[in-house]
Amino acid sequence: MIKQALQKLNIEKLNPMQEAAIDAAKKGDVILLSPTGSGKTLGFLLPLLSLLDPEVSTVQVLILVPSRELALQIEQVFRSIGSGFKVNCCYGGHPVRTEIKNLSQPPAVLIGTPGRIGHHLRRETFDTDTIVTLILDEFDKALEYGFQEDMAYIIGQLRSVRRRILTSATQMDEIPRFTGIHKPVTLNYLDNTPTISKLTQKVVVAEAADKLEALFALICKIGDKATLVFCNHREAVERISDTLWDNGLPNDIFHGGMEQDDRERALIKFRNGSHRILITTDLASRGLDIPEIEHVIHYQLPHNEEAFTHRNGRTARMHATGTSYLMLGPGEKPAYLKELPEVEDLSGDIVIPQPSQWTTLYLAAGKKDKVNKVDIVGLLLKKGDLDKEDLGLIEVLDFSSYAAVKRKHADRVVTLVKNEKIKGKKVKIEVSK
Repeated sequence: MIKQALQKLNIEKLNPMQEAAIDAAKKGDVILLSPTGSGKTLGFLLPLLSLLDPEVSTVQVLILVPSRELALQIEQVFRSIGSGFKVNCCYGGHPVRTEIKNLSQPPAVLIGTPGRIGHHLRRETFDTDTIVTLILDEFDKALEYGFQEDMAYIIGQLRSVRRRILTSATQMDEIPRFTGIHKPVTLNYLDNTPTISKLTQKVVVAEAADKLEALFALICKIGDKATLVFCNHREAVERISDTLWDNGLPNDIFHGGMEQDDRERALIKFRNGSHRILITTDLASRGLDIPEIEHVIHYQLPHNEEAFTHRNGRTARMHATGTSYLMLGPGEKPAYLKELPEVEDLSGDIVIPQPSQWTTLYLAAGKKDKVNKVDIVGLLLKKGDLDKEDLGLIEVLDFSSYAAVKRKHADRVVTLVKNEKIKGKKVKIEVSK
């Protein structure tokens, strides 16, 4: 089954960490310590293929995660495996009524944030008697977010768990007793990652008054490559975004103060290449499915070395390479850097990069309307008169879908399909704002 799953995922072979995780899961409880971007998700999902029982019609696996985005990412990966088992997500900002309807026909695998899963348990909307596997993904981040009480309550309700898998991107001094972890196999790959050697680090030096101008010059020098700009505060994210837009640099933002729909849309546009710049807080430093980040800019200094490491973990992932830029004032040096890296030269003419060749179409229908990627491909290629190379990444959510198309064709496509139907229903389609 694992071989078939890898074929569907277009993966030739597993990395050593994933192979060790699958082997360890057969023996009992597992603590998996591995860096961001090393493939932990497959490390705990693939073992489920031999653990799930097709004869059981209620929840068998519960996966607790610290963020909605991570829950959705894991759900998408599990669907891509094509196991035939049902999977659902529960998280804050998602309609409770929709989740209750999903749980009325229970999934084999349930993924959720502690707050929302705890809510469902109190309402008794799903049965815990058949949950035999518990996975705590990004456990250290869940503790950092203050989910300890919710997790302790949830785990206390699980009477039938026989196997626990805990993953973390940092070494923890102690595993809390409420996890129920017993004599685990510990797999520590934190010091075994090839990514750091492939990460080029550079410094940009600027006076405080000139920092935004230096950021603008740096992004222009980077060009049209995928770039994450990290800040410590939401206000800085908003301020930088406005400044870049005013200077002809399209971008998107991502932070905890945004509505869930807006956060999802920002990530989708960044993934599909409609926007090449994402300005964010540390919320985007871990657990998000935003691959192929070539450049990370620390506009504001991360508070500690751990945060610095996780931000840098967004680039140079797995077998890729990347560059991390640290913006400092004259004479400034973080304590966690032994020596300052090479200083980036920003002299010379500034050339504003051309907008991305991609833009995003919004379709007001999704999985709950029985719409899938094949339906959208058919509509846009046949009725929208698009060639295959003019259609990019398609993502289908519960009640909406997004498709990347070449910018030069977007308005024409919307005009051509505006009166067309998907699954017998007329669907609103427009260029996403």
